[in-house]
Amino acid sequence: MVTGSGAAGSGGAVSGGVALAAARAVAAEVVGADLHVPLVGGGSIRYANLDYAASAPALASVWAEVQAFLPWYSSVHRGAGFRSQVATAAYEGARDVVRDFLGGRPDDTVIFTRNTTDAINLLARCLPRRTTVVTTLVEHHANLLPWRRYHTAIELPVPADPAELLTRFDDTLSRIPAGQPSLLAVTGASNVTGEVWPIAELAALAHRHGARILVDCAQLAPHRAVDIAGLDLDWVAVSGHKLYAPFGSGALVGRPDGLDSADPYLAGGGSVAWVSAQGAAWTGLPDRHEGGSPNVVGAFALAAACRELGRIGMDQVAAEETRLGDLLRARLAGVPGLTTYTTWAGHPDRVGIAAFNLDDRDHAEVATILSAEHGIGVRSGSFCAHPLLAHLAGGADGWRPGCGKEVPGAIRASLGLGSREEDIERLAAALLEITQRGPRWTYRAGPGGTVVPDPDDRPAPLFVARALAGAR
Repeated sequence: MVTGSGAAGSGGAVSGGVALAAARAVAAEVVGADLHVPLVGGGSIRYANLDYAASAPALASVWAEVQAFLPWYSSVHRGAGFRSQVATAAYEGARDVVRDFLGGRPDDTVIFTRNTTDAINLLARCLPRRTTVVTTLVEHHANLLPWRRYHTAIELPVPADPAELLTRFDDTLSRIPAGQPSLLAVTGASNVTGEVWPIAELAALAHRHGARILVDCAQLAPHRAVDIAGLDLDWVAVSGHKLYAPFGSGALVGRPDGLDSADPYLAGGGSVAWVSAQGAAWTGLPDRHEGGSPNVVGAFALAAACRELGRIGMDQVAAEETRLGDLLRARLAGVPGLTTYTTWAGHPDRVGIAAFNLDDRDHAEVATILSAEHGIGVRSGSFCAHPLLAHLAGGADGWRPGCGKEVPGAIRASLGLGSREEDIERLAAALLEITQRGPRWTYRAGPGGTVVPDPDDRPAPLFVARALAGAR
């Protein structure tokens, strides 16, 4: 669904007193909060980061914990040295922290992965080959493509509302023969439009039909409390780089059965109990699926972020982001010629994500202008959700070259810890200037459907300049 300028903001506004209390409670410092970036034509400005849905900055507390841990970093599990023992304890202890943060059951396994995509691919490899996986075209590619590769995937159309979503899933699951392994694979919150999905109802529906449920929590976990046990979820997947721990780690968390008997996701060191000329015996969980030297620092950082978010309180995080999200949508609604996209009309519960386009302006160009002239970071493109963007674009309008094909595109602004009201006001003012006066600079087409300043006179940071010089 598209909404033109002048539309009302989403529901769920937080009262003034509660909003102030929430804002104070979640005043967590992020690394780079006061970073200044250069502008074309000279000068610099504080960077307004509105791209949290892609990668969130590290929390300052996480970075401090990582720095304290690094002298103790060492190989885990088999080292006799004291550093190895400390690193092993930190790595294994991280599992308990992540499990608790996500409300896991005591016997739920925590398998560390690179990210959500890796976690979902791991589960896809472990499920019985004849599993029927039911999902929708709303999903991020990470929750579509693995099922197509390994299983029978049923991809339902984008539903008009939550009621249609539940009805379609109910009907589809009822047609799967009894005894046939089946899985409902759904997002927790859309990475394009931000709608929060009815996870409790979906879990109950899946189990009523004898199916399991996986929830892609990459966009939900940083903004809302996740309760695996309370919601009766089978598996969830998360990414550290969305959870303020951008050190290359993620996790698959959930029921061990099925994972404990599957062949290792990565066969190699750490995943075996013994190897002989005749064969091998695999270890149990979680080592079974963590072959090779693990990302110890990434797992440690993910746990540190979970601890800090738990200290702040996810209810407080949700309240503050609801307030800022309402402000964002209200300010975008006041920009003439701006079209916002929603999957479900009038659905009030959304995380701090807004996707939009400016009439007659290329989305990549607008995003580049926002960066080059205003120091505002947003995302443009299709957000690894081509089918959903095609649905929202309504056909050929709004499509443009990219990734070697014609793909739909939009601009996405997204919020998180460290977001400020002034960032939203700057975005609205910059978009208004673009609609009324156009760009101040000149631009040209770049590689892969991008748009770049022409010329780009912004000086690169010294470490980037050194890297580029070394590459030459």
